[in-house]
Amino acid sequence: MGQGDDIARELFMFELHANKVATARSDILSGLTVALALVPEAVAFAFVAGVEPLVGLYAAFMVGLITACIGGRPGMISGATGALAVVMVALVADHGVEYLFATVVLMGLIQITAGALRLGKFIRMVPHPVMLGFVNGLAIVIFLAQLGQFGVPGDPGWLQGTFMEGSIVDVAWLEGGQLYGLVGLVMLTMAIIHFLPRLTTAVPSSLVAIIVVSLLVFGLDLDTRVVGDIASIKGGLPSFHIPSVPLNWDTLLIILPYSIILAAIGLIESLLTLRLVDEITETRGRGNKECVGQGVANTVTGFFGGMGGCAMIGQSMINVNSGGRGRLSGISAALFLLLFILVASALIEQIPLAALIGVMFIVVIGTFEWSSFRVIRKVPRSDAMVLVLVSGVTVATDLAMAVIVGVIVSALVFAWEHAKQVRVDTMEDHKGSTVYAVHGPLFFGSVTSFLEQFEPSQANDDVVVDFADSRVCDHSGLEAIDTLAERYLNSGKTLHLVHLSEDCRNLLKKAGSLVEVNVIEDPRYFVAEDAVA
Repeated sequence: MGQGDDIARELFMFELHANKVATARSDILSGLTVALALVPEAVAFAFVAGVEPLVGLYAAFMVGLITACIGGRPGMISGATGALAVVMVALVADHGVEYLFATVVLMGLIQITAGALRLGKFIRMVPHPVMLGFVNGLAIVIFLAQLGQFGVPGDPGWLQGTFMEGSIVDVAWLEGGQLYGLVGLVMLTMAIIHFLPRLTTAVPSSLVAIIVVSLLVFGLDLDTRVVGDIASIKGGLPSFHIPSVPLNWDTLLIILPYSIILAAIGLIESLLTLRLVDEITETRGRGNKECVGQGVANTVTGFFGGMGGCAMIGQSMINVNSGGRGRLSGISAALFLLLFILVASALIEQIPLAALIGVMFIVVIGTFEWSSFRVIRKVPRSDAMVLVLVSGVTVATDLAMAVIVGVIVSALVFAWEHAKQVRVDTMEDHKGSTVYAVHGPLFFGSVTSFLEQFEPSQANDDVVVDFADSRVCDHSGLEAIDTLAERYLNSGKTLHLVHLSEDCRNLLKKAGSLVEVNVIEDPRYFVAEDAVA
């Protein structure tokens, strides 16, 4: 019996050890795949922001490493992003790169504060239609961004459309053999990524596709663009550097608005990415911890010459789809990227861009919620409108603006729908009193409809307004009750307000002299407290 237990224990420990080894291997290989795809993106985003390529690469390394170590979502990849780059460009153009570094430091401090105040929980307020629209819009943006690679090098719109989350402007398209060759390599990459997992999952299919296409291009000496055609990625270790800006009030006035905008965009994009990875992996990340992790990463990055960053949905999808689940995947991606910068730049610069385009196209296919076409006809029209609106705003502006617009529209729709739910039933009780039974929430959107349903001239001398099935939600509701009381008292009626919830009583108490209702009765009855959520 004891010997059997020992054998079982040994088998269990062997299996546990084997699982850990397999997980570590998957994380490391996935990290290598992510690092290869990070290079052209970081370079492109640096150009968009108007800074040197190494500024974007250092940001991708440092933000990715720190958030992988202390962030709230293992398996999520962070780095320099286009959503932040398009905001930075005006600051760099007007004041220079040193002001950008100072802005990134302050941006990080704001994000740390947001995490300390536990503001990450407010991401729960993002409705599901907004999430669907955000994901679909992002997939469209990533797809359109890759189309820039099908343009002629040197054209004004070519680099702007390269791997960035933005639009393509005035791209002159490739023709003939160059176009067909590029399309063929992209299709080959996508085919390998799609079909290889049916044969083996020992290594990430994206990594195999990049290696195979690179060897094919090198072996056949094919004429196609490579990473080195964008810029050189060779450099040294990032060094500590205090931003060279005047430490005065004027500097703060310059960098504070940019810092707030960048912090908000970074946190919104990071927390939405966290939610998306949560859904895919069926695990739960920690939003507030991620806010702190992003903040620490950006603060450090600003002191080491990086442009800052946030979570990257495209790279996170590559990582998850390649088997990366733990912190080791993000850590290895950052370390591989640093290795590329220090010693392997010449090799990485020979990777065909066609292979990376194919990887991103697979990300697009996996990111887009194709089921939304099916559900859009089954959900309420308002939800369908929000889904389409958020997708459109994401493509037209940026991710953060789309989410903000979606949440505001959803909130307005919610308020409008609930404003129509307030109802007042009129009856006469055995004492001859006119009784008004109020149903539904009383708040800023429903007060007009509420007051329209009372007519003092048609009521008996004794009036009872029963709030047992209602809840007073805000100051507008309190004012409506006060207005109602004045109407009946001025008409010479005896008024009784009964069954007000404890919440409403507390609101009235806090309001003090703002309202003058003094006809509240039945203080021991709190049915309305649980009547309407």
